[in-house]
Parts: sequence; structure tokens; C-alpha cells
Amino acid sequence: MTALKTVIGLMSGTSMDGIDVALVKTDGETVVERGPFLSMPYEPAFRDRLKQGLEDAKAIAVREQRPGDLAGLERDLTLRHGEAVSLFLQRYALSAADIDLIGFHGQTVLHRPDQALTVQIGDGALLARETGIDVVFDMRANDMVHGGQGAPLVPIYHQALAHGMPPEQWPVCFVNIGGISNLTYLDRDGAIIGFDSGPGNALIDQWVEAHAGIPYDEGGRIASEGRVLMPLAERYLANPFFTASTRRSLDRNDFSPPAGDQAELSDGARTLAYVSAAAILKSAAHLPAFPKTFVICGGGRLNRIIMDDLAQLAEQHGASVVRAEQAGFDGDAMEAEAWAYLAVRATMGLPMTFPTTTGVREPVTGGVFARADASRTTEPTIG
Repeated sequence: MTALKTVIGLMSGTSMDGIDVALVKTDGETVVERGPFLSMPYEPAFRDRLKQGLEDAKAIAVREQRPGDLAGLERDLTLRHGEAVSLFLQRYALSAADIDLIGFHGQTVLHRPDQALTVQIGDGALLARETGIDVVFDMRANDMVHGGQGAPLVPIYHQALAHGMPPEQWPVCFVNIGGISNLTYLDRDGAIIGFDSGPGNALIDQWVEAHAGIPYDEGGRIASEGRVLMPLAERYLANPFFTASTRRSLDRNDFSPPAGDQAELSDGARTLAYVSAAAILKSAAHLPAFPKTFVICGGGRLNRIIMDDLAQLAEQHGASVVRAEQAGFDGDAMEAEAWAYLAVRATMGLPMTFPTTTGVREPVTGGVFARADASRTTEPTIG
């Protein structure tokens, strides 16, 4: 039996609300022992810098470029991740010596799969020096080198988690509702299919921030006071993304919030919640069979309006919708856990992406390995 590694995963998603830290013990294959989780929010001023970073990143033509404030932002983002690791170790009475590895996602500031260009800022070598722990980072790029979309990377972790789910719940579809939603389809024969399914929380967040000055619609409270403006919803759902013959990964900017005169606050939030749910079901039509169970993770599972809409739409297909916790998982921690799991696979040279998840030509591994010993060089884990 392969020895288990104790690994911390770090995730900062498209919602840009903070850093998720999770610990797992895993062999990088079928064994996953889930540990504690912590979330460290970004202060509002830093969130504003991240938003400006998205604008600065639009000028990037090659991955190494850091126009505007991106170089300084990358350093400060990395140092915050180092602080999050220190806080996590302190809270759970751990030391750096207890941890074999860190899987570091960084912050996506640009994702243009059609141009084979993806940029996640985050200095893995600096994080390794700050924490005293080896780091695997930049895990999307090699997929793109080999013809993939660079996303989603989490499906192989979903497959590891799903082993214990009862047979009557299969086929299973894990859905992560973050800024962008993505899904993973799994069946009992070992099929694994993953792709971005449409806008998740990003449009709602942008809408309520612009019109109410708050970062998100907590629990769907604002949406609960509105009604679905179906003509507006149908314009979103008519986007060619949903009917294209091939699936592609999305950038946060691929969908934009409504213009201010298209809806009042609560109707806009309600309509965008419906769009988030309907987009998942519309994208599920591209699967080989309709899932029997949707397992929902990510921040969107806490928006009861999205969840109610999703449950009603899924019921029309004879499917059930459960939150990750109802299936025995942690919907907040799952993506950070995945990054820990993927880091172990990277060090073992095991594939992280597949033709049926990212469109890559053949299964490939990925990532860059940064040693905590600063005298040793950062090196790719890939050939």
C-alpha cells in the first residue's frame, strides 16, 4: 500500500472572497482521509486590488507578464496564503514538520482557453520559503500545453470521494457552484466527465455589489424578495456556450451582469439565481445519461433560491439534489481538499486531467514543484 501523505490544499476562487485551507491524508489515488478546514477572508481593500488585477491581466499576452500592479499583487497574495497556513497550523496544533506538501492554486486572473492561455498568480517558491513546506503550484498550464482547456481539475478528486456512495445514487454529478459553476459526471463503469456548466455566483455577486453595496446575496435573501424576469433569464440561457458541440471552460468575464435599467435589485438577484440553476441543468444535457443524484458544493449551495430552483428543475428529470454535507462531505472545503489531492498526484506523475474532463489530447499530470529549501531550484513535476 502506498504511504499516505499529509497535505494542505489552498484555494482562492473566482469569487475572490478569501483563502480556503484544508488538510487531507491521501495516497493520491483512492484513499482520502479528510481533515480540518479553515477559511481566511480577504479584507475589502485587498478584494478591490484583486478586481483591479483582473483588469490589469487583460493586457497579458504571455503567461510570464505581470502588467500594472500584478507583480506586487502576486507577492502580497502569496504572503497572505503563507499567513493562512500559519494560522491553520496554529489553530490545529500542527507544525510545518507535520505537513509533507502544500497544493497551491493561486488566484486566476486570466483564463483564455481558446488561446491556450491561463494565468494563476501565486509564487510557489516564495510560499515554500515562507512556510518551510514543499509546494506544488501552477497546476493548470500543462493541460493547456497538451491541448486541454485548463479546467476543470477537480473531477479526479470527486471520483475518489464518490467511491463510498450507495449504488442507487449513481450516476452521480458533483456540482461546484462558485463564481463559475462546473460539474463532474461519474458512473459505476468508471466514466469521468467534467466541464464548466455556466455562471454560478459571480453574476449575482456583481449585481448586488453594484446595486446594494454588499459583496454577495447571503442565503439568497435579496433574491427571495424578487421574481424571475423570464425574458432576461432566457437571454442568458440562449448563449451559444450552452448549445456548442464541444464544452469549453469559462472565464469570469464570459458572462456580464444585467444593465442597471434591466431590473430592480431583488428581481435581478432572483433572475440570476434562476439562471445559475437552469444553466446547470442545461449543461447536463450534454452528459451521456442524466444523473440520478446532484451533489452540490461551493458557496452557491448556501443560496436557498438557487438550491430550490435546482431541486425543482432536477425533479422534472427524476433526479435528486443534495448538499455536499448530506452526502457526507464538506462543501466549503472540497476544492481546497482537491488541491491537496492533486498535489500528491503531481509528485507521483499521475494524471490530473483527461480528454473527457478538459479535452486534453491524452491524460496528463501537471504542476511545478518548489522546495522549501531555498538553495534548491524550483522544477517542473512534468516531463
